[in-house]
Amino acid sequence: MSRTYKTTGIVLKRIPFKEADHLVTILSPEFGLIRAVVPGARKHTSRLSGRSELFVINDLLILKGRSLDRIIQADTLNSYSRLSKDLGKLAAGQYLAEFVLSIASDKQPQRELYELINEHLHRLEKISSSHSLHSHLAQGVFHFLIIAGVMPQVHTCCLTGETLSVDFNNPHWRVGFSFEEGGLIKLTNPEFSLSTQQESPRIPQYLINWQLNAVELSLLQQLVHFDLPQPTKILPPDYLNDSLPTMWVRIEHLLRNYAQYHLGATFRSADLIDSLSSLEF
Repeated sequence: MSRTYKTTGIVLKRIPFKEADHLVTILSPEFGLIRAVVPGARKHTSRLSGRSELFVINDLLILKGRSLDRIIQADTLNSYSRLSKDLGKLAAGQYLAEFVLSIASDKQPQRELYELINEHLHRLEKISSSHSLHSHLAQGVFHFLIIAGVMPQVHTCCLTGETLSVDFNNPHWRVGFSFEEGGLIKLTNPEFSLSTQQESPRIPQYLINWQLNAVELSLLQQLVHFDLPQPTKILPPDYLNDSLPTMWVRIEHLLRNYAQYHLGATFRSADLIDSLSSLEF
């Protein structure tokens, strides 16, 4: 049986290895996560040096090893080189890569996940405004949560099954979000009049990790779609204001914390994204 195999893969992680090598983690549509040594890649004269950079897609010839495989040939098909020219985009790309690494499987086909990470890296490259970074990240994380099988419930109450509709006419309208229960929880409204309608059962506070207003829930509900939500199509004109970028930050933070709760993962690149965002808002 041959000890070599061929595949296409994107580099999602790279660390120095021994004196002159790199150890890379690659996502392949056919084989899932592959950890392999790139011999001599840290030498400037190496043909494999640039081909082991983050977010480079290669056709690969790989030699199977006892503990680690070894890349013996790489032909570059594509790369997302524009991400490295913008610190915010680069951090965002690394954040998505960390997320994929936390949910991808070894030695199993990961075609859907492979196509999805490429799609979202492509979108990040095209972003023109840094204020839209969090909206793209929120949708990317939501899509990855679907593949991971832990998509939050964003249309019905997790406790009652009641469909929840936003109320733009009430500026105080809020809905709860529970990591433990897996999504939305209808809150008891302290303004209910007991003479006209029955008050909802009081919800234990420990279940509620977050509260969303009408605009935030409307945006969150649209993330399941392939295209990024267009606020002009789903929000009343009065709600199209300068606060939207801040709401996208909150939504991304909500999904990030939800993902960390369910996946047991920590995304280090998110700290840099937060630092950059604090300089903008």
